[in-house]
Amino acid sequence: MIKILDFTKGDYQSKLNRLLLKRQISLKINTNIVKKIINEVKKQGDKGLIKYEKKFSKNTQIIPSEKKIIKSIKLLNPKIKKAIDFAFNRIFKFHSKQKIQNISYMDNLKNKLQCKYVPIDSVGIYVPGGNASFPSTVLMNAIPAKIAGVKRIVMMNPKYKGNLNPGVLYAAKKVGIKEIYSVGGVQAIASLAYGTKKIKKVNKIVGPGNIFVSTAKKEVFGDVGIDMIAGPSEITVVADKFANSDWVAADLLAQAEHDVNSQCILISKDKDFIKKVKISLLNQLKDLPRKFIAKKSLILNGIFINVLSDKQIIDIVNIVAPEHLELNVTNYKKLVYKIINAGSICLGKYSAMAATDYNAGNNHILPTNSSAKFSSGLSVYDFYKRISYVNLSKKGIESIGEQVINLATYEGLDGHAKSVKLRIRRK
Repeated sequence: MIKILDFTKGDYQSKLNRLLLKRQISLKINTNIVKKIINEVKKQGDKGLIKYEKKFSKNTQIIPSEKKIIKSIKLLNPKIKKAIDFAFNRIFKFHSKQKIQNISYMDNLKNKLQCKYVPIDSVGIYVPGGNASFPSTVLMNAIPAKIAGVKRIVMMNPKYKGNLNPGVLYAAKKVGIKEIYSVGGVQAIASLAYGTKKIKKVNKIVGPGNIFVSTAKKEVFGDVGIDMIAGPSEITVVADKFANSDWVAADLLAQAEHDVNSQCILISKDKDFIKKVKISLLNQLKDLPRKFIAKKSLILNGIFINVLSDKQIIDIVNIVAPEHLELNVTNYKKLVYKIINAGSICLGKYSAMAATDYNAGNNHILPTNSSAKFSSGLSVYDFYKRISYVNLSKKGIESIGEQVINLATYEGLDGHAKSVKLRIRRK
């Protein structure tokens, strides 16, 4: 069921790259249907939006009334409300420590240069909901936006089994989201990007979704900002012989149950430990409610890797660049500072990745599909834009102007050169 690879000899990097490429190819879809839906919503507005809501989810009411929202929230178990409140406080505390710093200085020519961070005016957050309930995703998206000072936050959340999702709605109210729409899929992304009569467009779209949602975000990027192209979830666990095999197996299953395209990788120098994890995983799988999803995920993308050295571990992790990384080894400090490609790293045997999905405090919207090589998880910084201010003095333009003219002339941009020449005092 799970691929077990021996990387103790031979060219393991080529093998690994082939496996990763195979998964990347499998995650691509025909974009024609996505483009078609986007174009129809763009041209027809609400008519196109409702057409696809009816088609895919039999939904005709895209704006839930306040009365229905309150009624739905009343159905929520008080224990879940308490868990959401607890997560809110921890996520808020962590993100409130992400401080921005404006730049302002004056050089020796009395030229004043500044760079200021300004909150994005409006943001749309996509919260998946067609097959499961994700109040935690509401918190992860909206809390950093609120801390940054975003004025307008719009939430898109498809109905769950035909009904409003009480946990998602409670989390939205907790954060203070006023615009809530029962819309999902490509049509939700299109309406946020281009607007309709009922839904005013936003400046940036954030949040995870299935492959159609991710592809739609990619298609509208440029007309609107996005956080990242977030694909199916991933975990890589590095474990030694002292790790608890049942715990490691549970961590892998926690990721596999997300999606059939989720990726679970175990790396260990101990071959016997890998066998123990496999046995435990198969035993735990029997009792997992989402076992059919998890099993298919493990068949498609489960990889157990036997390695020879710490260097191999570091190389492999940096090539995979996993969304989630667990270092379940006795001396993780030998590895952690040499690992530069990962979305989030859990250190030590008690740091379960599942906790970071809910209330550890850090964000669970993370780069996937090896994009941790060049991007980071969602944060307060994603909800700012930077504006630079330049105030040149008379002496300043006269001092730097000659070099501007030289470069502009070299680049064949005589208009640039002239605009500076006119400001320089004739000698």
